[in-house]
Amino acid sequence: MKRHLFPFLLIVAFCNAFAQAPANYYNAATGLTGANLKTALSQIITTGHIPKSYNNLYNGYVSTDSDNFYENDGSVLDIYSENPTGTDPYVYQHTSSSQCGNYSAEGDCYNREHIVPQSLFGSAMPMYSDINFIRPTDGKVNGYRSNFPFGKVASVSYNSQNGSKLGTSGSAGYSGTVFEPIDAFKGDVARMIFYFVTRYESQLSGFSSGNMLGSSAFPGLQTWELNQLLAWHLADPVSPIEITRNNASYVYQGNRNPFIDHPEYAVQIWGTPVVDTQAPTAPTNLATNSPSSNSISLSWTASTDNVGVVAYDIYKDGTFYATVTGTMATVSGLNPSTTYNFYVIAKDAAGNSSTASNTAQGTTLAGGQPGGSCGTEDFENIPASATNYTTRTWTNNNITWTATDARTDQTINGKAITIRNGSLTSSTVSGGVGSLTVTTKLPFSSDTAGILTLQVNGNNVGTIPFSTTANTTTISNINVPGNAVIKILNQNDKRIAIDDLSWTCYSALGTAEISKDKPSFSIYPNPVKNNELFVKGENLSKISKAQIFDFSGKLIETIENPFKHSNKIDLKGLVKGNYILKTDAFAAKFIVD
Repeated sequence: MKRHLFPFLLIVAFCNAFAQAPANYYNAATGLTGANLKTALSQIITTGHIPKSYNNLYNGYVSTDSDNFYENDGSVLDIYSENPTGTDPYVYQHTSSSQCGNYSAEGDCYNREHIVPQSLFGSAMPMYSDINFIRPTDGKVNGYRSNFPFGKVASVSYNSQNGSKLGTSGSAGYSGTVFEPIDAFKGDVARMIFYFVTRYESQLSGFSSGNMLGSSAFPGLQTWELNQLLAWHLADPVSPIEITRNNASYVYQGNRNPFIDHPEYAVQIWGTPVVDTQAPTAPTNLATNSPSSNSISLSWTASTDNVGVVAYDIYKDGTFYATVTGTMATVSGLNPSTTYNFYVIAKDAAGNSSTASNTAQGTTLAGGQPGGSCGTEDFENIPASATNYTTRTWTNNNITWTATDARTDQTINGKAITIRNGSLTSSTVSGGVGSLTVTTKLPFSSDTAGILTLQVNGNNVGTIPFSTTANTTTISNINVPGNAVIKILNQNDKRIAIDDLSWTCYSALGTAEISKDKPSFSIYPNPVKNNELFVKGENLSKISKAQIFDFSGKLIETIENPFKHSNKIDLKGLVKGNYILKTDAFAAKFIVD
């Protein structure tokens, strides 16, 4: 929104003249620090607080949240759509027709957002209608923010039109999902939360934490959230917008936000935020693997940090390529038959960067090889032609294959392995399995059509038809990351020839990082408690399958139509550890605590 300087300066002068609280309002806090100061402020701002109804908030917003600062047009000042340096993506007026209501996109309507989610205090009064921490915000963005805590986003899953974002936390000490407002309103958010944990400090023990609130009057916030909010409070000082809002809120309900009147109170109560100046260690053991004609997969050993590593920057031939949060990634868009050099740098939440990892070199395959192929088997290295059925073993492309109850005298597009009542099994392959393609044929007319079973890491992932004519079948969306063992199982007691086997690589972590063109999805809580994982996003009911993997790439569970009836997944007693939830719409990491 374009700022009109002259009215803005008039407002600054007005606020400076009338920003002070009533005489003697803070006398009881004089000379106090720490928990004592916080409790004194709680008593001051509780006295005189006259709760209004929740429905009346819209009336209050006319005086507390009108835009008399940027375009100076009296429209609703929404911190999730306001653009302080340009044109707003949309504007709301203080009319009932702009209030939610139903919405499907940004700009449909605005509603009343509890900066501290109402689910944490059971929508109880007087918190439920306290205008000091309830702001008018766009309904759609409010929905994305949901009940996530505020923090610094490291990996973005959703951006609002003014740049507010949702994603994986980059705030030191917390790895779950957070919501980050734009810089112009970070201090505003921090001071509203400081107000809440001060005004209602005696009730905090009965509230849910939401991964942000503390369970006692002091300090009243979890350490990671407190440090983040203190940093925002200091970086984004009190603005004329907040001063005007504070004065109007006092007229509206009889109490004030002391951290707007006296910003110094925050440091006097909680101290200065912890400053992290220590860089992470360098990533180690960077290796390239599973090259195709246009991609190369990378893996490395995680860095360590005194607070916590939040992301890794990948460099290709000395140029930045991408940022990921895991220790695997696939670099795509490469040229065939070309050698590339890669290194990785770790980052922590404070922005400290490690030194570079070792440099790993990788060469893409020739352009004529199967597109996107991660591995191939043409069966040209099988043992010499023989008609008897026994176990056959051979090695090709550094992969050892074992075929049981197999003969070697038949062909399809060259040599083929023929299995009667056994299986074809690979040794362990790296890079995961995304999709798999294979050609089958019944070489003997006395046998009839049927299907083979495809397994990866011992789990059924698809079926392969066969008949008396050569059939080439591709099984898509297998999506097993990490190390994998491929097995084709024949339980038909029929003689089936197999040829031209190939598969693409798959990295769930890499895919989760780059699939930003798809709708935003988020999971919570993270870490998971009580074996219940919830998913938030659009069109959940259309997701056909969910899979849970551990970090070795082992498939733990497959769930068909996981969100047909609810947005909850029952994890059925998963042991503590790190896991990946993969669906046909998104992939995300989560922790079972």
